[in-house]
Amino acid sequence: MLIIRRILHGSSAVALLLVPVLPAGAAVPGDAPPPGVVGGERLGAAGVQVAPGPGAPPLPKDLTGKSWVVADAGSGQVLAAFGAHAQLPPASTLKMLFADTVLPRFPASQVHRVAWAELQGMGAGSSLVGIKEDLDYKVEDLWRGVFLSSGNDAVHVLANMNGGVAKTVADMQARAEQLQARDTHVVSPDGYDMDGQVTSAYDLTLFARAGLRNPEFRGYCATRWAQFPGAVDKKTGQRGSFGIANTDRLLGTYPGLIGVKNGYTTNAGATYTGAAERDGRTLLVTVMHPANGTKVYEEAAALLDWGFAAAGKVTPVGTLAEDGAPEQQAPAAAAQPVADAPAPSGTPAGSAAPAAPAGGLAAHAAAGGPGPATWSAVGLCAAVAVAGLLRLRALRRRAARSGD
Repeated sequence: MLIIRRILHGSSAVALLLVPVLPAGAAVPGDAPPPGVVGGERLGAAGVQVAPGPGAPPLPKDLTGKSWVVADAGSGQVLAAFGAHAQLPPASTLKMLFADTVLPRFPASQVHRVAWAELQGMGAGSSLVGIKEDLDYKVEDLWRGVFLSSGNDAVHVLANMNGGVAKTVADMQARAEQLQARDTHVVSPDGYDMDGQVTSAYDLTLFARAGLRNPEFRGYCATRWAQFPGAVDKKTGQRGSFGIANTDRLLGTYPGLIGVKNGYTTNAGATYTGAAERDGRTLLVTVMHPANGTKVYEEAAALLDWGFAAAGKVTPVGTLAEDGAPEQQAPAAAAQPVADAPAPSGTPAGSAAPAAPAGGLAAHAAAGGPGPATWSAVGLCAAVAVAGLLRLRALRRRAARSGD
């Protein structure tokens, strides 16, 4: 493209022919985001947003959360909200975005040997499942550590398998943008308190809705307890295990609850996103930073009760944005680690190695770059431009000979 620009310098009429042909709907770098509030203007308004109709029950009293949302997972209708787009620290509820981003990239049966470096860099006081270096773990065990124990050690191991913490953070931010979760800024993949790391009740609800569409995600977040691989007994050489339980206090106690994630840090306070199913309807609720940690479950349960009673009797105050990712995606290959990250142990026996991506223009198009048709159009424009320039030079020579 640089060569073409030099040839066409000084001929604006021809240069206009070289505007790239972008795919329909493609974003132009530097464009400002579309105006308006994601999900509807009412979701950006102050105060409680609800539009009750005849027979609608009143909202629960004494709600203390700084931000909350009740939505229908199927239709995407937001039934009621308060401070839906308020940017607040996420705590471990951010692990929903981590899982939605990374979980599809590794088969559950893949075995990974954990290196010492993969367990470094976690914040002081992090929740841990108890992973040990120089031991093998199946990917499915690591995900149980993420969902049940909210283990930051499991998150860091999976992030290193994905190419490193920095790459995983970038991947999560890109996934948030696909989901139109514009209140979210990712700094750490585990949700630990970090300067500038924020999300909103609206965005957490988007992450839960997207994640629950993946059967593996849904299965992990609904698991109440499991056995986790332990250390190797030095005397017998046998590897033990220990029990872990899901820290979600509503799982198994609230009727129809199917997950998804709870969290707590000093800055975030308590955060919670839950999903429950009743009579064929699945509702999502998110509560952020209530007056104290235990109230997050009480208020989430009260809002779910209200949502099931109010469904069909309230006018929606907004909608959940749809996933902007392509509907049909090829299974993602396991990411290669960055140069300074420990290498994973390799593909286990019995599992297929990931196929190498196709080369050439087709691969570039699949990665989001211009496809063959676009480059053909650019080539045609270049040919026309060169022909125009030669014609212009010929006219100038003729004019010079005639004295004009």
